[in-house]
Amino acid sequence: MKTGIDERLPFHPLNIAVLTISDTRTEVTDTSGGLLADRLTSAGHVLAARAIVADEVGAIATQVRAWAASAEVDVILTTGGTGFSPRDVTPEAVTPLLDRTMDGFSVVFHQASQGTVGVSTLQSRALAGQIGETFIFCVPGSTGACKDAWDLVLAEEFDSRFRPCSLVGQIPRYRGVCN
Repeated sequence: MKTGIDERLPFHPLNIAVLTISDTRTEVTDTSGGLLADRLTSAGHVLAARAIVADEVGAIATQVRAWAASAEVDVILTTGGTGFSPRDVTPEAVTPLLDRTMDGFSVVFHQASQGTVGVSTLQSRALAGQIGETFIFCVPGSTGACKDAWDLVLAEEFDSRFRPCSLVGQIPRYRGVCN
């Protein structure tokens, strides 16, 4: 079977929330969150929510929990806090919330980003998984890393027309529609 987008199939939009984790960014300077919001809406998905929180475990976990509990959010994308500086705590905040991990995301993200940043991709602790029925993907805070994550990995994974399968078929409201 050939992999790729099958244009004969219907597109099913996801409700995606974008969380920027930063001590310094504002709505005006949040180019990474802005890129993700622009990319997902341009692809036909719905921006369900967008927020910025400080690099603090409690703040991150509180926002992620709230969105994961909302029927209005299918997927959470976080940007920032995945590196090795002392303030980078996204994995520490998100990992305890996960019911399931998606180890393959980190592998595929690193393979994709190696082509743009080389071995520096090792400095990212990108991760993904599922909290209840909500999927979460945590990517680095640089605009380039968000571009790599969306353009090289997530765009196809979030497209119901991608074959042989996409994540969309695992979203409760699309089960049975997207196989």
